[in-house]
Amino acid sequence: MRAPRPYVSEPMDPTEVSPSGEYRAFKAAGLLLLALAWIVLGLVGHDPWKFDDATNFGVALDIAQRGDVVVPYLADEPFLGRPPLLPALGAIGIKALSPPLEPYNAARLGAGLLLALMLTFAALASREFSGRAFRWLPMLVLIGTLGFWDRAHALSGELGVAVGVAIALYGFALALRRPWFGGAWLGIGIAVAFGSRGLQGPAWLAISALLLPLIGSPWRTRAYVATLASATLVALALSLPWVVALHARDPALFDAWWGSEALEKYVGFIAGAQPADPTYHLRNLPWFAWPALPLLMWTFWTRGHGFNGGLREPGIIVPGVLSAVILLNLLVSPEPRVISALPLLVPFALLATVEIDSLARGLSGFLDWFGILTFGVLALVVWVMWIDARVFGMSSRVAVLFQDTEIGFQPTFHLGRTLIAVFLTVLWIILVRPARRSNRRAVLNWAVGVTLLWGLYSTIWLPYLDSRRSYRTMIESAALHLLTPDCVASRDLGEPQRALFQYFAGLRTVREEVNPDNDCPLLLVQYGRQPAAPELAGYRIMWDGHRRGDDSERYVLYRKGTP
Repeated sequence: MRAPRPYVSEPMDPTEVSPSGEYRAFKAAGLLLLALAWIVLGLVGHDPWKFDDATNFGVALDIAQRGDVVVPYLADEPFLGRPPLLPALGAIGIKALSPPLEPYNAARLGAGLLLALMLTFAALASREFSGRAFRWLPMLVLIGTLGFWDRAHALSGELGVAVGVAIALYGFALALRRPWFGGAWLGIGIAVAFGSRGLQGPAWLAISALLLPLIGSPWRTRAYVATLASATLVALALSLPWVVALHARDPALFDAWWGSEALEKYVGFIAGAQPADPTYHLRNLPWFAWPALPLLMWTFWTRGHGFNGGLREPGIIVPGVLSAVILLNLLVSPEPRVISALPLLVPFALLATVEIDSLARGLSGFLDWFGILTFGVLALVVWVMWIDARVFGMSSRVAVLFQDTEIGFQPTFHLGRTLIAVFLTVLWIILVRPARRSNRRAVLNWAVGVTLLWGLYSTIWLPYLDSRRSYRTMIESAALHLLTPDCVASRDLGEPQRALFQYFAGLRTVREEVNPDNDCPLLLVQYGRQPAAPELAGYRIMWDGHRRGDDSERYVLYRKGTP
């Protein structure tokens, strides 16, 4: 007996609201322009910032200069915390595009390529699972998801894993009709995930692949065995060369890398692991995965009640199983970080779009108008604050809002950036004009609103943000006290900071963590929040500093001897 229709609004005809309908070419071009704007804005025009953006740039610069991908270096030390796929991608950008671009801008273009691949393969997977009319929807959801805000535009390992997950999802979907070819794409996804951050991403995909036969009959066939065989061969062919080359180069370095992949690095409830906080990601996902999460919940509510085919369709099972595997691992991960959930947003986007057309009209209307009002008000506030800061200098109230310890900052005026910001604002006003409302229109308006704010953030406000996040001025100030060839030791200096001290000042420190018995006359120490430079027994302070407007980090340069 056929299940009754859900008690939801009548779904729109997909041909009326998707690029496959009337004016298809114009709609497709508009969506591509939207995706291109979201990808490109923010990639260039600022110094390397903290975390993976700076670390991967430092490694990429070393690869570009020495040409060694097997054993890359960071500040004159082997860097084997993860395989070198992303730094190698950044090195290609440096070799090809620097000059005219600055090396860090050229390297960061690799993040743009990864974003384009992620959106493309998410769209391809949705087309295979749900049909041609659904291929654009995951792209819009990913663009509009808050977790991809500025985290998506840095060359991070998590972004690389997200791309691998998107490619693998396309492989899973394609395997239903072309087993060997789908398996090849699944193997490529596994290899990309491995090359980006090591074994965690491939483990997610392998566990999901092995769970599928326990859940549905489409994966209990000889064809699926062929898919797994093809995926295994391709993944090993693409991943093993670096592993074999590393072992051949130096077995000790191989052992160091292999030790970094120990199980306790990924599971926090086993011996030797750091404690896990199972509530961390549960607390952060409501905003990090917005609006994908509520749309996903609607999909499971609708299908869970037996409507529209229920939960047994591959387009629900495959991304659902993968989401569950990733989320369970994140819940037990030691020392959780919010960016670790970035790959989870890809299967979330596919699940969020399955029932978008059956979404209750009241809910879609709320999402639509909430987005229009929110982004309209925020854009107005951003413009007003920028004009006020440009004319009068940043006020104390705005500085407090931004947690800035310095007031009076005046952003520089750049004609090109200002024109882009004006164009995006006018375009947003045109796109959200009163028109026939639909569920898909609500998702589109949300993505356009996020792109508008991201555009303002990465154009007129970029000089201010760079002044807060860049280490350039601080490091150049420290370099004035490093004009002699003296050996400099470091204590608690993070990987990003080591990369940036090398790039901006040519400083390669001897780390106390590696060589505690060094005899360097100078010592550079990274502290947390400190009101003043701490005294250190047996040393005198030569210099101390921090980034403009940021007192969460303090750096102090000491010289042996008494004042």
